[in-house]
Amino acid sequence: MSAYIKVCHFTSAHQSQDVRIFVKECRTLSSLGYETHITVPSPAQKHLQGVFFHDIAKKSTHRLARMTQTAYQVYKKAKSLNADLYHFHDPELLPYGLLLKMRGKIVVYDAHEDLPSQIMSKYYIPAWQRKTVSWALRKFENFVARKIDAVITATPEIGKRFDGISRVGCNINNFPILEELYVSENDWSRKEKKVCYLGGITRIRGIEEMVKAIGQTDANLVLAGRMAPESLKAQLMNDPNWPRIEFLGEIERSRLASAMAGCMAGLVLFHPERNHINSQPNKMFEYMSAGIPVIGSNFPLWREIIEAYDCGICVNPLDPDEIANAIQWIVDHPAEAERMGNNGRKMILETFNWQRESVKLDQLYKQLLSATS
Repeated sequence: MSAYIKVCHFTSAHQSQDVRIFVKECRTLSSLGYETHITVPSPAQKHLQGVFFHDIAKKSTHRLARMTQTAYQVYKKAKSLNADLYHFHDPELLPYGLLLKMRGKIVVYDAHEDLPSQIMSKYYIPAWQRKTVSWALRKFENFVARKIDAVITATPEIGKRFDGISRVGCNINNFPILEELYVSENDWSRKEKKVCYLGGITRIRGIEEMVKAIGQTDANLVLAGRMAPESLKAQLMNDPNWPRIEFLGEIERSRLASAMAGCMAGLVLFHPERNHINSQPNKMFEYMSAGIPVIGSNFPLWREIIEAYDCGICVNPLDPDEIANAIQWIVDHPAEAERMGNNGRKMILETFNWQRESVKLDQLYKQLLSATS
């Protein structure tokens, strides 16, 4: 692809080095020869690994202000770049994607989540308002999807939402980069009795059940990520099982591989919310990529991966006793755990990897650009 094709990704909610946006999509585009830019809300380097960054003067910290003021500032910065193709990543940017399309630009919406379902579990929206908000956002999201050039979805299930709606649909899974999270010197004979959860730490992602469960086992829990809401950390620190937790806080992505390599399993125990049941959480595939078994929620879609490929154990995410039993089984059967970890790693190498997904992104961009040339 010729370097004069300028593409601009823009986000009002994600960090400058977001894994899907920068690490995977934008670095891939740069390697393919696109002049690749990202407009982000937080301070960022001006140029990194072939990608140009543009930040706004001031990011709003209040949620409503972020969804209005920050979104508008990010849009203005992105528009000023006069790119050939715009690719946006947040629902609050839908109006601005429509405006860019009206200016004659090629516009792509990257739907990371099933927005209407996600709204139904947002703790900051009063329960009595969620159905109305979900309905209204579904209508508007569908309206914009019909007008712009393409919708990319992060899972096949999200893609079904846009069947017959978007002009062009493309499912690009958020699978791991092959060698990023794997430590070849992963000696199981030297592993300590530890399991891990590395990611956003919230109640609906199962943190309370994890903490209750770990106290019933011989293992410790390695925990890394940002807690929300802020009051959650104080609550957990008062739990009698907190001394069994090794809390690392938010860590650099470069530390994830070593953190996982030191553990015997990875936990991904999302509650059975509408937005979770048919999701494909990054962490499940990242644990597989690291060569450790997955202890995951027993949703049908997750069972099709975890149990079908014999790379972990599925449990009721709301039952601390069942979670504890799975953790203890892993601790008591290291040879079986290693076999499961190897099975998961094999599936990453063969199927669930970003290298395969990146081809779809390249093909989509070429299709859109050729249609307007």
